[in-house]
Amino acid sequence: MAMRRPTFDERAVAPHLAFLDELRASGHLEMTGGFSDRTGGAYVLVNLDSLEQAQAIAARDPLATLGTSDLTVHEWNTR
Repeated sequence: MAMRRPTFDERAVAPHLAFLDELRASGHLEMTGGFSDRTGGAYVLVNLDSLEQAQAIAARDPLATLGTSDLTVHEWNTR
């Protein structure tokens, strides 16, 4: 989950979307979307070996590396 910081910079959106495209192409992105109130968004990662792998991927997200959003990773048990 990515939550925008008060200092969010819209210039981070394009690199973030390119990052998501790369994840999708590698078979690791199931779905993504922004929250309707524009406070952030979330994406669902799949085909990973561990929670640590998901955390490492999120740490590479331009929203995180550019410091515009706070990213948290949650393991989600679906049914």
